[in-house]
Amino acid sequence: MAETISVMPVAASEVGAWDADTDVVVVGLGCAGASAALGAAEAGAEVIALERASDGGGASALAGGVIYLGGGTPVQKACGFDDTAEDMFRFLVAACGPDVDEAKVARYCDGSLEHFAWLVDHGVPFKSTFYADPVYEVLTDDGLMYSGGEEAWPFCDIAPPVPRGHCPQIEQRSGVLLMRGLLESVADAPIDVRSDTMVTRLVLDGDGAAVGVIARRFGVDMALRARGGVVVAAGGFAFNDDMLGQHAPWLVDERCYRLGTDGDDGRGIRMAQAAGAAVRHMDAAEVSAPAPPNLLAPSLLVNGAGQRFINEDVYHGRAGQAAMTRQDKEVYLVLDEEIFEANPSWLKITWAAGTVAELEADMGLPAGALRATVDVYDRHARDGHDPLFHKHPRWVRPLRPPYGAIDLRRGLYGVFTLGGLQTQVTGEVVDLDGDVIPGLYAVGRTASGIPAFGYVSGISLGEGTFFGRIAGRRAAARSA
Repeated sequence: MAETISVMPVAASEVGAWDADTDVVVVGLGCAGASAALGAAEAGAEVIALERASDGGGASALAGGVIYLGGGTPVQKACGFDDTAEDMFRFLVAACGPDVDEAKVARYCDGSLEHFAWLVDHGVPFKSTFYADPVYEVLTDDGLMYSGGEEAWPFCDIAPPVPRGHCPQIEQRSGVLLMRGLLESVADAPIDVRSDTMVTRLVLDGDGAAVGVIARRFGVDMALRARGGVVVAAGGFAFNDDMLGQHAPWLVDERCYRLGTDGDDGRGIRMAQAAGAAVRHMDAAEVSAPAPPNLLAPSLLVNGAGQRFINEDVYHGRAGQAAMTRQDKEVYLVLDEEIFEANPSWLKITWAAGTVAELEADMGLPAGALRATVDVYDRHARDGHDPLFHKHPRWVRPLRPPYGAIDLRRGLYGVFTLGGLQTQVTGEVVDLDGDVIPGLYAVGRTASGIPAFGYVSGISLGEGTFFGRIAGRRAAARSA
C-alpha cells in the first residue's frame, strides 16, 4: 500500500535545522514555475526551484504550445491585423466567463505586448505568418491563429475578431519549444534547480506566514527556508480522482481524456488549503469537443432529439462543454460527403444514406426530427444565413446527398481543471476571509486564473508565464 504523505503545514518552530536557505522557493518547473523563478532571479533574489520530475516542463511541454497574446503584437501587425488591449479585454471577459476576474484580465491585456517581448528575449521565437484554417493546434511553423472562437457568434459582436493565438516557431506541438527557451534561460540564471524533489508540506511561522517548505528527494526529507516566500506552480488536479469526485464529478467519466501529467494531482492546492487558503471555480474545466474544428464548423452538431444546440464554428472547447454539460454527451455530427472528404480527420462515418429520412431512421432519432432540423438549416443556408445559431457565412451552405453522420456518444473529450487557489492579481494567495497569507503565492493551474467557466486555447500558457513573472518579482521584493 502506498504511503500517504500529509499535506498539513509544519510549524517553523518544529524545524530543527534548515537544509537550505534562500529568498524564494518555487514549487514546480512548468511554464508558470519557470517564469516565476526567472522573475524572482531577475529581481535580484536567490532562488531555489523544486521539480517533482527528473526535468522541468510538466504539462506545458506536452501542450500544443499556443500562447494567447494581443494588443498589437509584432506578429499580429506583420500579418495585417489591428488589435488593442481594450478589444482583447472585452473578448476575454466574455469568452472566459461567467464570473471572470476582470482585474486579472485587465492586467494581462495591458501587459501583453511587453510579455511578448519578454518571451522572445527568453528564447521563444515566433514566425510572422498566419494560419487561417480552424484546427486544435497549428502543426506547421506558422506563428498566428484564431484560437478562441473570436470570429464566432456571439463574440464577433462583442469585439472585432482578431487572431491572438501565438505559436512558437516549430512544426508539430510547440509547447516543447516554449519550455526549451524558458528552461535554458533558467539554466543560464543564478537559479538552484533541484529535480526529483516533491514538495510535501508548507512551513508556517507563528503568524501563519509561509516561510519555507518540506520536500522529499529519494526518500529523504529536507527543510528549505524561503525568506521572501513560496511560489506554488504545481499544476491542477485532473489526475486526482478524489478531488475530481469532490469538486468536479462530471469529469469522472471514461469518455474524459485527462490532459496533463501525473503531477497534476492537486497536492499544491491541498497544501495551501491546509494552510487556510481559499479556492475558486473548482468545478470548472476545459472540455475539448470529440471532433476537430475543421470538421465541426461546416457540419451540424445535433443532440439525441435531432436538434442543433450551438453554432458549430464556435471554439471547440465551448462546443465540448455544451455537449457534455447540456446534452450529457449524447451528440452526433451530421454532414455530407463533400464536407467529410474536404476535412480530413481521424473520425469515421457511422451511418450513410441517400436521404435525410433514411439517415434519421438509421440513427434511431425521433421520426421527422432530423429532417426538420436539416430542412430549416438548408432553407436559410441557400441565402448564406443561419438565423437560429448565427454560424459565420463562411461555413454555411445547404447539405447535399449523400448524407452521413458520426456517432460522438463514445467520443473522447480532452479535459483539464481550471479551478484552484484564490489569488490576488500579484499572485498572493488569500484565505477564507479574503486576507493575504503572507509569503504564499500561486500561479498556473494551481491558481484560479483568468479562465472561470470559459476558456480559450493559449490562455494557460499565456497567463501562466505572465503571472508567474509577477509572483516571482513580488516574492523577491518581500525578501529585500
